[in-house]
Amino acid sequence: MDIVSIIEKKRDKKELSKEEIEFFVKEYTEGNIPDYQAAALIMAIYLNDMSKEETANLTMAMADSGEKLDLRDISDIIIDKHSTGGVGDKITIILMPIIASLGIPVAKMSGRGLGFTGGTADKLESIPGYRVDLAIDEFKKNVSEIGISLITSNLNLAPADKKIYALRDTIGCVSSIPLIASSVMSKKIAAGANKIVIDLTCGNGAFMKNKHDATELAKTMIKIGDKTKKEVRCVITSMDEPVGYAVGNQLEIIEAIEALKGNMPKDVEEIVFALGEQILIMAGRAKNEDEATGMLRVTIENQKAFEKFKELVAKQGGDVSYIDDVTKFRQAQFIEPVTAKKSGTIMEIDTEKIGKVASYIGAGRLTKDDKIDPEAGIVINKKLGEQIKKGDIIAYVHTNRKDKVEEAIKDIQESYITSSLFKKNTKTVIEVLK
Repeated sequence: MDIVSIIEKKRDKKELSKEEIEFFVKEYTEGNIPDYQAAALIMAIYLNDMSKEETANLTMAMADSGEKLDLRDISDIIIDKHSTGGVGDKITIILMPIIASLGIPVAKMSGRGLGFTGGTADKLESIPGYRVDLAIDEFKKNVSEIGISLITSNLNLAPADKKIYALRDTIGCVSSIPLIASSVMSKKIAAGANKIVIDLTCGNGAFMKNKHDATELAKTMIKIGDKTKKEVRCVITSMDEPVGYAVGNQLEIIEAIEALKGNMPKDVEEIVFALGEQILIMAGRAKNEDEATGMLRVTIENQKAFEKFKELVAKQGGDVSYIDDVTKFRQAQFIEPVTAKKSGTIMEIDTEKIGKVASYIGAGRLTKDDKIDPEAGIVINKKLGEQIKKGDIIAYVHTNRKDKVEEAIKDIQESYITSSLFKKNTKTVIEVLK
């Protein structure tokens, strides 16, 4: 077996065997296949697609390429929640304490942000003292003691995926359904999950730009779950505007704290409840969505979810006084209003551009070595479907870089498209697939 024959086979639109896929993943991970040959195979996959069987085999080969986390000593049911990414996505920070407050163990590893999408680990680190880099023993101990831990991975989980993803990024092969599906699922399987709920974002601020592609990706991941004996449910959500109002690490933490107190923006509430319902049903805690909704509402209203978040923060070294009093967070030096250039109904918001502006003013990183400013970000003041007049404040820029303010304001203004026509708001939760 050799890599050239495997490349030729996929080039000619033939199906790769399990053994051929495992050979490629193993040899490329170990450095025995050079990038140029791996790139040729990835491009052939991108152009010629993969069958469901091939995609499942690729997923398992990548999941088996490094360490695996065994969480069965915590619970027989290990539920993981994943988001395919977007702008202002603070759902994990809100949803996971809610779930833990209902007695379902939450052992979650989250990533850092790169490019226009934020990372949960960066957001949590904007809480003074909060540690995301726990050793695995401490991570598992925290889950056993208080029912929740949110960290970033320090295990060598699915190293093949890291190499293949980095390569895909450099050769323009990111937006491939089998490659995205196998990337997501390999990490979740390696992290010990046996039930997986995916927030599959769809729109101009997401990888999947339309419902058709999002649905195809969802079906592919569900099929991978079937073949690997993992239950998978996908909730397709809109990313045609930022989630909630805050974009940026500290700003999103503050919005998450308010949400846990019961003050959720409408779109945030819809996503949190849609995902939470599926988790409670998969965990066997609720018979149907109505029962699950009632449980979610009660644990928010009686403040148990908020108290669980405080418990999490304290357990991981964070200063809980900031959670009790968000005015303690230091604000950015420059907070500047962005005003509308035209009157009308907001028909479109370039969400990806909003995310890029947030990164540009310090809230994100363009390379993995960039330092994040936790105070930087954008607070949206007007959302899709709202009527505005010229001069109305549509957003606020928060930054410590005065030299970035003028360009940021201009870019945000250009992100808003208005019309004299009325347009009804789009649905936040588009579809649930299982």
